[in-house]
Amino acid sequence: MSEKDTETFDVIELAEHVKKQQWWNKMFGKNNSGPAAEKYSVAKQLAIGGVSGWCAGYLFQKVGKLAASAVGGGFFLLQIAHHTGYIQIDWKRVEQDVNKAKKQLKLSSDKPPKEVRTKFNEVQVFVKNNIVLTGGFAGGFLLGLAS
Repeated sequence: MSEKDTETFDVIELAEHVKKQQWWNKMFGKNNSGPAAEKYSVAKQLAIGGVSGWCAGYLFQKVGKLAASAVGGGFFLLQIAHHTGYIQIDWKRVEQDVNKAKKQLKLSSDKPPKEVRTKFNEVQVFVKNNIVLTGGFAGGFLLGLAS
């Protein structure tokens, strides 16, 4: 072998290099954290928010129709079974159970749990930091519901 055939390489300790970097930096690059307003133009934010909002609204509409059909159909089948004599429904007991559930909900709804308040505050901060993106999402969501 001649000296021209030999190459020199630097040895890098891969485990140490990985420990120094955050996972999102490895995945998305170093300058991609923070509000969307700092990274993308207003047009991109509106487009991203609008498209994702439309998709979410469209799915919400379809799933909502399916859920309403399932609940309504189930109630309809129960009524048919009751009128034909297949089942007997104790309506007084149903009313008592519903009233009991109302009272329990009223008692527990006076003050929301800490987890709910924390998540609500996180959502508020996100919306404030990404107002254009969330505005586009809201508009797209409404358009998705209408389509």
